[in-house]
Amino acid sequence: MQAIKRPYFWHAIYTRSRAEKRLHQELCSKDIECYLPLQKELRQWSDRTKWVEEPLLRSYLFVKVSEREYYNVINSVFAVRYVTFGGKAVPIPEQQIEALRLFLEDKNRKVDLCSDHLEKGELVEVVAGPLKGIQGEITQIKGKNRIVIRFDSLGTCVYTDISLDTIKQVQPVTH
Repeated sequence: MQAIKRPYFWHAIYTRSRAEKRLHQELCSKDIECYLPLQKELRQWSDRTKWVEEPLLRSYLFVKVSEREYYNVINSVFAVRYVTFGGKAVPIPEQQIEALRLFLEDKNRKVDLCSDHLEKGELVEVVAGPLKGIQGEITQIKGKNRIVIRFDSLGTCVYTDISLDTIKQVQPVTH
């Protein structure tokens, strides 16, 4: 009898407060593919300064699961619920997760988060540099050209500076 191949989709899961790393560790130990976007920050205490890795998106973790693993993830002590719309977990496109990984891989690039309502900008693709291949929206934030990845299901955008000579306009896909 041949095993049934189930489709896997990325979903955002809402975690308990400050439990993102613990949930990530637990799910990895269960061989569940997950992604916790981390960013290094310089923290100052009264007696020392130290670089620490902090979650970019507080209280969120991304998991790539099939229907079979879907409930296994939510049964974790550190998981609260999936990010849902209309009672169903919202799938996140693979290319958004990959673009987020590329944003954070470039240690010289400052990545910011904003939950302000940004007007949809022109759809572009990066054609040169470390972000080559990423598609996003071009917009101006604080007077600088930025490329934005919009996570509508989370109500947030991730953005970073981009040079206009490294992008080209792409036509949106119509269904």
